[in-house]
Amino acid sequence: MSTAAAPPRPRIALTLGDPAGIGPELIAKLLSRPANTASADIVLLSDAAELKSAGEDAGTPVAYATEPADGVPLLHDRSAHRPAEPFEPRKATAAGGSWALGNLRTALDLAKRGEVDAILFAPLNKTSLHLAGMAANDELRWFEEVLEFTGFTSELNVLPGLWTARVTSHVSIAEVDAGITHENVVRAGRLLHRVLRDSGLTAPRLGVCALNPHAGENGRFGRHELDIIGPAISDLVGEGIDAKGPFPSDTIFLRAKAGDFDGVLTMYHDQGQIAMKLMGFNGGVTIAGGLPIPICTPAHGTAFEIAGGGIAHTGSIQNAFDLAVRIAGSGTPAVMS
Repeated sequence: MSTAAAPPRPRIALTLGDPAGIGPELIAKLLSRPANTASADIVLLSDAAELKSAGEDAGTPVAYATEPADGVPLLHDRSAHRPAEPFEPRKATAAGGSWALGNLRTALDLAKRGEVDAILFAPLNKTSLHLAGMAANDELRWFEEVLEFTGFTSELNVLPGLWTARVTSHVSIAEVDAGITHENVVRAGRLLHRVLRDSGLTAPRLGVCALNPHAGENGRFGRHELDIIGPAISDLVGEGIDAKGPFPSDTIFLRAKAGDFDGVLTMYHDQGQIAMKLMGFNGGVTIAGGLPIPICTPAHGTAFEIAGGGIAHTGSIQNAFDLAVRIAGSGTPAVMS
């Protein structure tokens, strides 16, 4: 009697983020847990010097192989591309940004060639990236450029039991108004609904944020809710999506926390991020939603002030790794697209 072959393990590309921050320490701690290295085939975009330093910061050496070995991360050696300028600890630099971008670009190349199924990157520093020449506002827009992707994208933030998407993201408050269009609200709502469905929910419940105080107070404080957001919600409902709102942003997350919604659609970055980080700062995950490649990262930053101290909390990096493994192993990579 034959037995079915075990499904292939997910293949995850890991980058250590900005070398001046807590990313290397987080990855070292992540890889010190046997359950993690047993759950996926891991490809490390790094070099021996960075891994040695990461292990010293974390208080645990990073085991790796230079040839494929079961249960041991494979080092994709990037030492030939290390900038000549040394990495200054706890500081945003062009050298650190260049190293981080180069490793991410290589990870994207591996994914495009089908050699990995998902990417997990440790925290980046946008100042470092811009010093290194990144013209895009953020890494998601940079991913779009590198992948030549023209579809709709949105950062998705995830806590256990709650996902959020944004209509606008890394733009100034002055630019938010122009980004709140009927089309953008509908596309962001569709993306959030689709990702929640692909994550296992058969009937996701979405709550949609208003933009203005008191949801506009019937037009007295602005007409976005009446003219744009409300009609967009009606269109989503017409497509069979369970979307309700717009609700004032100072109360919608109380309802979400109580379990009324599986996902919340926010209009701008801090509208959702403040709430999510208060609800679970040490466990949040950000997903580059909409791309054809699953890409996950912790929802926090590089924490330069504690880098090298061995005290970085691993809740978010662990959740990001678990989510990358789950998506990569689901057989439905369209969860991101």
